[in-house]
Amino acid sequence: MTTKQHNPINCQRVNALMGYMGDRWTLPVLMALGAGARRFNQLRRDVDGISQQMLARVVKGLERDGMVTRTVHPSVPPQVEYALTSLGASLTEQGVKLGDWAVQHIDEVDAHRERYDAAVSAPPD
Repeated sequence: MTTKQHNPINCQRVNALMGYMGDRWTLPVLMALGAGARRFNQLRRDVDGISQQMLARVVKGLERDGMVTRTVHPSVPPQVEYALTSLGASLTEQGVKLGDWAVQHIDEVDAHRERYDAAVSAPPD
């Protein structure tokens, strides 16, 4: 891992990007698209529990950031397909790594939380 000199401006920009990437729906949408291009309704079925409005908002944000391409196929009715860009694919790979780390360490994190919560809720001596 490389570290660079602390730069508050970069920290703010990275924090803003990571905040939206860590929201409830962005990573599941990226993961679904990691399996291949999807039409909107297929993507909605693949991401359990997401509303049509929320999916539209997420894919627009991902398109804006260059993570996803939106292709309109000329047909009646028009068919719209979403696919990961190389940038989106590289982010999805990192999301998989983070998920793997979480699965590997969640029991340890839970144990630390339980010990901490017990210590701070214990009455003082």
